[in-house]
Amino acid sequence: MTATRIDGKAFAAALRERVGSHALDFASKAGRKPGLAVVLVGEDPASQVYVGSKGKATVAAGMESFEHRLPADTSADALLALVDKLNADENIDGILVQLPLPDHLDEHSIIASISPDKDVDGFHVINAGRLSVGQSGFVPCTPLGCMMLLTDRLGDLSGLEAVVIGRSNIVGKPMAQLLLDANATVTIAHSRTKDLAAVVKRADIVVAAVGRPNMIGKDWLKPGATVIDVGINRLPPEPGKEKGKLVGDVAFDEASEVAGAITPVPGGVGPMTIAVLLRNTLVAAHRNAGLAVPEGI
Repeated sequence: MTATRIDGKAFAAALRERVGSHALDFASKAGRKPGLAVVLVGEDPASQVYVGSKGKATVAAGMESFEHRLPADTSADALLALVDKLNADENIDGILVQLPLPDHLDEHSIIASISPDKDVDGFHVINAGRLSVGQSGFVPCTPLGCMMLLTDRLGDLSGLEAVVIGRSNIVGKPMAQLLLDANATVTIAHSRTKDLAAVVKRADIVVAAVGRPNMIGKDWLKPGATVIDVGINRLPPEPGKEKGKLVGDVAFDEASEVAGAITPVPGGVGPMTIAVLLRNTLVAAHRNAGLAVPEGI
């Protein structure tokens, strides 16, 4: 048995194309493009790459990109003042403050200052609450992208047993809530779970988000399970190479011998995150302009 490879890169490209088409339609109706503001504090190399990628993707999707790059010693008051300004700007539909922030800034208070209706990252406690009680809000991009891949692959998830490995506020908890809302039977597993391998082996759906390279092998998986690998881990470089190989939390090759379908790393969940960010910004733009959110996104 060889698992079907779930092509997140292709799915994300199709989603971005749909978003771009709807963004053009929005601009014709609203007289402006959807706007996404991204705030970067400091010079973290990975964050700079992410912000650059998000800016390019935003423009490519027919939206306005507003980048604010601030020095690492920016005060909390200055950052909060910028967020307040962005909250009040009618040309900006989504606000994203790139994490992690420098140590002297409190992430929780900064995220709490973003208007929940412009919180396209879905990190605000109000959006977390909306998700937990089934109200309309913004869901963090990575778990929503995972959910899109799952429903595209499996259709109706009712009655399927799902195990989410990891309990972060950004991936694990919202992922479990989305699966629960889709009528799956959900277990959240983590580092303190007893006999973790046995718990995972019950699952029809496995979502791995723990940040431990190749932790999940074929012996952990139920035959035919659908495996969504959120992990992105870089192994130590091989002799003569500058960078190590990127791998997920799942040992892809051996897991593919047992699973029914699996996302690769890279090329699986990763491309979905920015695509869903663009989708969330498009949704925010329609809501902020009083327009009906397009179907199919």
